[in-house]
Amino acid sequence: MTTLDRKVAVVYGGGGTVGGAIARAFAREGAQVHVAGRTRAPLDRVVRSITGGGGHAEAALVDAADEDAVRRHLDQVTERTGRLDILVNAVGIPHVQGPPLAELDLDQFMAPIDGYLRTLFVTTKAAAPHLAKQGSGVVLTLSTPGARLTGRGFLGNGVSSAAVEAFSRILAGELGSEGVRVVCLRPHAIPESVGASHVTEAFAEMAGRAGATTQEWLAGAAQGTLLGRLPTPEDVAEYAAFAASDRARTMTGAIANLGSGVIVD
Repeated sequence: MTTLDRKVAVVYGGGGTVGGAIARAFAREGAQVHVAGRTRAPLDRVVRSITGGGGHAEAALVDAADEDAVRRHLDQVTERTGRLDILVNAVGIPHVQGPPLAELDLDQFMAPIDGYLRTLFVTTKAAAPHLAKQGSGVVLTLSTPGARLTGRGFLGNGVSSAAVEAFSRILAGELGSEGVRVVCLRPHAIPESVGASHVTEAFAEMAGRAGATTQEWLAGAAQGTLLGRLPTPEDVAEYAAFAASDRARTMTGAIANLGSGVIVD
């Protein structure tokens, strides 16, 4: 038996680099996966990659910031499957990185804070009653090392990541009595996301201000880790599959440090 056999998982942002990798890992481990996002083509690619390998996956167009749309989607999933076991928020929010405080305007600062926290609140609030009803379940969130780092050029991103981690810890305390676990995954920069997600421009801006190309900047970021490498989408997905499984049944309120040692807890 695989580790997520007969589990029902919903991945918001499931068409993205990380969300798609998580969806594929869940399906490989036996889960019935529902990927959701605002763009059809990448969702369909993830579904084809799963069903082509014999797994079960479905896609839905859903804006994770729209409370009514998310509520309807989760109601439909649970009406058809009878349950909800895993919620993943892998939604990416376009934002700027690079400008220091003196050059940053209020809207640029607030964009990732409002965007990430809004989708996280909306998806979790809609899923919580379904998870609590069955007395079990897992909520997985995504953060970045910016939550713990200091420096220039990532003020909004760092504050939003710290807020995601605080949200996850507090939520674990609130939902624990219902049997629901909450784990936040904190990977470092993922090179495979370049050209395929919202981080492309953010990384390019940071690299440009350092007088480097994006690839040179990422190589420097890798050298700044203890392992001398950056995580891959599959690295994050493998840990997500473990954290969502009963093998991690005593883990909650945790921040999983998947940054190859860029920070040491």
